[in-house]
Amino acid sequence: MSILALITGKTGPSGFGSASTAEQVTDGINANNLTAIVTGGASGIGLETSRVLALRGVHVIIGARNLKAANEAKEIILKDNGAARIHVLKLDLCSIKSVNEFVKNFKALNVPLNILINNAGIMFCPYQVSQDGIEIQFATNHLGHFHLTNLLLGNMKITASSTGIQGRIVNLSSIAHLHTYDEGIRFDKLNDKKEYSDKKAYGQSKLANLLHANELSRRLQEEGANIIVNSVHPGLIMTNLFQYSGFVIRALKVLTFLLWKNVPQGAATTCYAALHPSMKDITGKYYLDCNEMKPSKHARNDVLAKQLWDFSNKLIKSIELS
Repeated sequence: MSILALITGKTGPSGFGSASTAEQVTDGINANNLTAIVTGGASGIGLETSRVLALRGVHVIIGARNLKAANEAKEIILKDNGAARIHVLKLDLCSIKSVNEFVKNFKALNVPLNILINNAGIMFCPYQVSQDGIEIQFATNHLGHFHLTNLLLGNMKITASSTGIQGRIVNLSSIAHLHTYDEGIRFDKLNDKKEYSDKKAYGQSKLANLLHANELSRRLQEEGANIIVNSVHPGLIMTNLFQYSGFVIRALKVLTFLLWKNVPQGAATTCYAALHPSMKDITGKYYLDCNEMKPSKHARNDVLAKQLWDFSNKLIKSIELS
């Protein structure tokens, strides 16, 4: 995707481009028979994703750390769409215990699961560790979603098998995956405060989202599961993700204003990957502006993807045993 295409909104092979909105890319789709989980669905592009999915008939479960904000988001959606089916459940992705509780509460709803959108995230945080003792951006953006996805795979497989409808998992990555540490993922220095870079740590977590999607896609294909897994970059959007970025990013926005999207445009690629018929059977890909893009060399490294998978599983086991 060229800079010119980003500025002009020129469409790609999918028929959509950077100017397309979530409503436009899902226009005419009836998804009344689908159920989706959207993490971080209380604000920003997560809220818009939840709103548009509900508009198309999807039963949406919003997983959010802030239940007050999530319930306010639910009311916003219901105000414009009284027929919307929305549930709100507590989910703190930087806590493995909270992820376990969320899955337990979701299963108690006794509903199918067709779509999982791993949307929630934090960005450019000062160095800190999660309550499980893991660097906070890696813990929230990758590890929590990795564990959540693994715990929900059984539900998704059963739903896909019993309904014949292909399940879809969407990981929100970022073009920031290009800007990570030299080795890609710092397995041995994950919590190294001395060499910590808030920007590279964010890039590392977004690379992890891509690698996770690719390895999961490979594994599901290998076992013949009817579930696709893809990664998306939503684009440059000024949301509350930028709470830690301060003056520099805000000044950058002024200088590069033509490249920035509004929230409805930012949610478009997620909604496209989650609902559009043309995505059927497409898996293990990376999308920007509703069109496939080639990710970084690290993101295409199958050995690194498997290493991350094994590392993440061991990390979660050690947390649960502690």
